[in-house]
Amino acid sequence: MPPTCNRLILLPSLAVLVVAAMLVSCATTRVDISPSPQAPVCDGTASALVFWAAQWRPNQKDVSNREAAAQTGLKEFLQTSGCFKNYELRRVAVLTPTGVASEVGSTNRLFNKVVVITLRELGPVIKLLSSLALIDGGTDVVLQVDEYTPPVEIPTRTFTVRWQNGGPGVIKGVASLPQELRAALITALQPNSPSSNAAP
Repeated sequence: MPPTCNRLILLPSLAVLVVAAMLVSCATTRVDISPSPQAPVCDGTASALVFWAAQWRPNQKDVSNREAAAQTGLKEFLQTSGCFKNYELRRVAVLTPTGVASEVGSTNRLFNKVVVITLRELGPVIKLLSSLALIDGGTDVVLQVDEYTPPVEIPTRTFTVRWQNGGPGVIKGVASLPQELRAALITALQPNSPSSNAAP
């Protein structure tokens, strides 16, 4: 009797593992840009001042880890994408047009483009499917981009981007957030550098 019982337990468990392994390869990327389409923000000849801030929802968890991942992802994007000829990245608390104008006025460098990136969502998501053994997960990135052309003190354009990568059987954590923010920024700002085309 014990051997028969063991077989009954092992076979379903093995089936679940096989199905889960098959589903891991089902990750897809979905992008929503509003309004759309948008011309590239990146300009390989431009000198840019890039501000970023976070506006999380009130119940956002692990804020410090998400903001550390955001800082790393933004740095990696600017260092590797060739988006701008040169740049300065600044973390700020408030990104109103008046605040942006004040920050621009406080710099000693000349910039011909100012880009403001507001992060609203950056993190892993997990949803249970009909079976508790199956999940639908991935990473969700939501950001707003405002572009200014100095000395203009109001945005010349504003748009939002929602970038999602995942699918059935996908589980992600905070460790991959910098890489996935970088991928979302490539989609949002559209650099021309071949090195920026790496998959997340």
